[in-house]
Amino acid sequence: MIVTLILLTAFALVFTGCGPADEPADVEEPVDVEEPADVEEPADVDEPEGSISEITGIDPGAGIMAATEDAIEVYGLNVGLLESSDAAMTAELDTAIQNEEWIIVTGWSPHWKFAAYDLKYLEDPEEVFGGEEYIATIARTGLEEDHPAVFELLENFNWTDDEIGAVMDMNAQDSDFEANAEQWIEENRDLVDEWIPEGLEGNGEEIDILLVEWDCALASTNVVAAILREAGFDVTMTPVDAGVMWSSIAEGDADFMTTAWLPGTHASYMEQFGDDVVEVRTNYEGARIGLVVPTYVPFDSIADINDYVE
Repeated sequence: MIVTLILLTAFALVFTGCGPADEPADVEEPVDVEEPADVEEPADVDEPEGSISEITGIDPGAGIMAATEDAIEVYGLNVGLLESSDAAMTAELDTAIQNEEWIIVTGWSPHWKFAAYDLKYLEDPEEVFGGEEYIATIARTGLEEDHPAVFELLENFNWTDDEIGAVMDMNAQDSDFEANAEQWIEENRDLVDEWIPEGLEGNGEEIDILLVEWDCALASTNVVAAILREAGFDVTMTPVDAGVMWSSIAEGDADFMTTAWLPGTHASYMEQFGDDVVEVRTNYEGARIGLVVPTYVPFDSIADINDYVE
């Protein structure tokens, strides 16, 4: 799992009791002792309170943003939806947690933030965000004929939560994603060798990969790209928004992506472009999206958000 900065705050309240010492044997003169002033009883201290005014999201083209807009409508939430990016969202989350403030963010698994912070998904009784998802590799039509060994690599590529999590953890600590991918490959050579088919030789041939700048996408794309570079391919990775990623592969302007969230998050893109692309295989199972809060936030369901709106 991902090892990142973990914020732990410890509070210690130490109460010291003071009592009289032994009485002296002889006391010639009594000592006047002033009566202590009246001390007011301490007021009851309530738990820290907070409120919610918006949901912090990511890039506007992401499927989770559309799902969040649907959730706001379905649940009748009196909150706004802030467009930002994955990096900006996690920065806002970090700041809020450091200050013990309430915050709601768009969330998905796999993501390193679940190892870094104590977080929980809000219950979704209306199932707006759907159930468990998977991440698929999507290729352009004709890739198998043009580069059969590359296509076979994509057919073989799949990994577990621990494996993708290790790469995301490295990326969270050091933004040299290419070097991190190469290091992870060396440390997991037996697994990687199972993915690599016979005859994977690039001889300088160009491969174009598209990705959205999500942590899981940066991890998977850089690992596959590093394998292809190692095999002699000239690899270009281009970050774009989700809509451009799908349309470009459908039009044959790029070769593949490893970051299609299905059947929910990218459902509209699959419906629009599915006939013009090839779903190669599932490369990660157990993905999930939803609304996420720190565990200290007192509500547990999306349906309860309006009770805490400022």
